[in-house]
Amino acid sequence: MKTLLRILLALIFIASGFVKAVDVVGFSFKLEEYFSPSVFNMPFFEKQALLLAVVVVVFELLLGLMLLLRIRLKITLAALIALCVFFAFLTFYSAYFDKVTDCGCFGDAVKFTPWQSFFKDIALLLGLVATWFLYRHHFNLLEKERPSKYLVFTVFVLIFGMVITYGILHEPLIDFRDYSIGTDLKAEKANIEKNPSEYKTFYSLKNSKSGEILVVNQDEYVNDKKYWEEGSPWTIEEGKSTSKIVKQGYESEISKFKPETVEGIDLTPEILAAPKALLLFSYHPESADREIISHAEQKISQQKDALSYGISTNPSTFKILANAVMDGTAIKTIARSNPFVLTLEHGIITDKRSAKDYLKE
Repeated sequence: MKTLLRILLALIFIASGFVKAVDVVGFSFKLEEYFSPSVFNMPFFEKQALLLAVVVVVFELLLGLMLLLRIRLKITLAALIALCVFFAFLTFYSAYFDKVTDCGCFGDAVKFTPWQSFFKDIALLLGLVATWFLYRHHFNLLEKERPSKYLVFTVFVLIFGMVITYGILHEPLIDFRDYSIGTDLKAEKANIEKNPSEYKTFYSLKNSKSGEILVVNQDEYVNDKKYWEEGSPWTIEEGKSTSKIVKQGYESEISKFKPETVEGIDLTPEILAAPKALLLFSYHPESADREIISHAEQKISQQKDALSYGISTNPSTFKILANAVMDGTAIKTIARSNPFVLTLEHGIITDKRSAKDYLKE
């Protein structure tokens, strides 16, 4: 029983660490959310998000392997318990204050709501405490040295190291995102239109006579004239209205794919209808390598059979390609490199790679 529990917990941590290791840049984006002004307001750590992401992923993977192989069991369990307590705090804070919608625990492979993430961390914490209790009599026993165990550990460390490095220098080795190669953006857009999510506005009302605060949705507000008729004591509190989802429709990050001209004209229909489209993206043009952008623009502009655009958060980023703008967060969901090139054929993703790799073709 205790062996099964230990192996199960170890595999969960290894799986969680591996998914994040494959896309460590994506995990760093999630950490940036936690460090942003709207959450913990830690701008220094926001700038170090990638380094911290690598540290967390390596820590999680190594501890998961050590638990699986029973290496330094007491230290390993203590560290994992501390890790779970820390992440339980983060996920509870996110869930209770509705700050971060997805913890990124399993990257883009498995999505959790904030409360699901919190309860998952509590379950892991209870499992680790139970494992500590079951193995407490083994902590001080001398174990026979097994070189093969450390050989396996070393091999896995090297493999994970290569996976992390590849994801940082290029693109994730395994793509769990909605924009994986082969995805038909037109079909996804059609699915979203057939089954859209529904939202309602909720007003915070204050009674000027009694001081009572009441939250009502837009339908309740419109249908009950006591809230808005002349002489009503109820007034809408400025800046406190919220929009909440009331019906979950077809979920896809592709709903945010909407390149626009500087004048605000939606380019999506033109791009998805094109026999071939080459799109050069930059989610943070200020920090992108200008030389790489320039060379990529030149190469793309020479493809006369392709519709081409330069898409970023700044309408003056590109000097050769026509400029289009798109939300930076939406661009980050497509690929992790800055800049990167996306190739579409009749709306289907046929290739995506860092601009640096694109220039090596």
